[in-house]
Amino acid sequence: MIPSRLLRQVLSAGSALSLAGLSACDLAPAYKPPTFIVPASWHGQAPFAEATPADAALPKDWWTLLRDPTLNDLEARLTASNPDLQAAAERFIQARAMVVQARSQLLPHFGLAAGASDNKQSADRLFRYKGETTATDESYQGLASWEPDFWSRIRNNIRAQKQYAQEKAADYAMSRLSLQAELASDYVQLRGYDAQIAIYSQSISYYQKALDITRIQFKNQAAPRLDVMRAMTQLYNTQAARLDIEAARQVTEHAIAVLTNASPSNFHIQPTEILGFSQPHIPTGIPSALLQRRPDIASAEREMAQANRRIGIARAAFYPHISLAAGGGFDQNGFDLANLANSLWTYGASFSLPIFEGGLRRAELQRSWSAYRETLDDYRSKVLASFKEVEDGLSLTDRLYRENDALKKAVDATLQTQQMTMTLYQGGVGTYLEAIFSQVQTLETRINQVQIATRLFQADVSLVRALGGGWDVKLLPTMDQTLSIEPLQYDDLHHPSPIGDVNASQHPERFNNLGGAAPIAATAAGNRKLTPLASPGPMPSN
Repeated sequence: MIPSRLLRQVLSAGSALSLAGLSACDLAPAYKPPTFIVPASWHGQAPFAEATPADAALPKDWWTLLRDPTLNDLEARLTASNPDLQAAAERFIQARAMVVQARSQLLPHFGLAAGASDNKQSADRLFRYKGETTATDESYQGLASWEPDFWSRIRNNIRAQKQYAQEKAADYAMSRLSLQAELASDYVQLRGYDAQIAIYSQSISYYQKALDITRIQFKNQAAPRLDVMRAMTQLYNTQAARLDIEAARQVTEHAIAVLTNASPSNFHIQPTEILGFSQPHIPTGIPSALLQRRPDIASAEREMAQANRRIGIARAAFYPHISLAAGGGFDQNGFDLANLANSLWTYGASFSLPIFEGGLRRAELQRSWSAYRETLDDYRSKVLASFKEVEDGLSLTDRLYRENDALKKAVDATLQTQQMTMTLYQGGVGTYLEAIFSQVQTLETRINQVQIATRLFQADVSLVRALGGGWDVKLLPTMDQTLSIEPLQYDDLHHPSPIGDVNASQHPERFNNLGGAAPIAATAAGNRKLTPLASPGPMPSN
């Protein structure tokens, strides 16, 4: 048995030889991420004041800007247990293991071999030997092999695998940001449905009273039966519209349940009556900083770096391949192995250099160059797409903010109009057609205002996602940190030590219960700028 201390020394020496051997023969091209000329500022402008130096970056828990405790709780559940997010974390762990696999090729390999057999030769064969026809054979050997990395083929593969692990860490960050933004957007939509349901309920109550008034007017022969039919139509259409919104709310609630790893059957969020989010202040920074904030851009850059290393691997195929091997042990036709005369050893080196393969290596080199240029194009495309998403978000938040402000004023005006027309109708001055028209206009305006406010908060969420959600490229693990185990580490193999901001669950068995969670109560948000639901106003007394 080789002492572990000696084995460590041999492995260290082999690694040092590999790293030192002809280190100047790195055949990969010099790599430098492309530098783009970007605008000095954003074209679109949000309707908020410029950020102070202390507010120059988004917080990592950016959803807290909406000031809704229920949303905070849901986001915490998603980050801890969402299955898609946990799968992304496991892909990062697998990529770290691939780094160790690639690095193992750089170190000497040792092994043991043993064998024993009992043999009998046929006595009925041509030119039969008259001696014994049975024999035993035992052998015990130690084996060692090592491949000097003269052309950096192995080292470039290790670097590419480390960059791949960094890419998976960036993919995890992007998956987390996308899921968090999807949850926040769904939750805003859910509260928008709650507000619409409350408006429909208020309007239905108002229309029921209006129907009672028209029936009294008809009974007193102060109004035709047509007015009663119009009032009934208005009431029943509004009840049907509320049912449609209630169905949409349930579907959205089911989507939130899945995002938080809960069964939709047992998941419920208590409704509210107001769209009570705080209008968030979103610091946008400058366009050049976006390249450091977006996980998908960081992932594309790491993919480009890998493609660069694969060019070096393809170039190394044009140079000789050398490997060293050694072995030794004992071999005996019997059980007397502890004898120097029965010892054996072997050592040697192999050298191979393909001369003609029909253009195989040249085609691979050509392909690797094209693959690198493809990643460069993909990187440029992602940068342009990210700029577009930010500009879209700035434009939407600006226009929707103004539109929502105008609609609030329109709601106030239509509510007063509805009240006045109903008063005139009751006094016998106005017609019920005018009252119906004002009721329809009031309901549509109020619903439209809530829908625009919902879109505004969803645009805020999309803008945060476009800006990277408080992430920074410095959160990526370094290339040295991507190693998951050491060469002589035999413990903690089930769950490698976490690095970076990748959160892989150490106890996945706790996700087996899909029975759902307790109902989530609606909580009042503090310190927020409310978007209240205006009352349709009191019904005129008869």
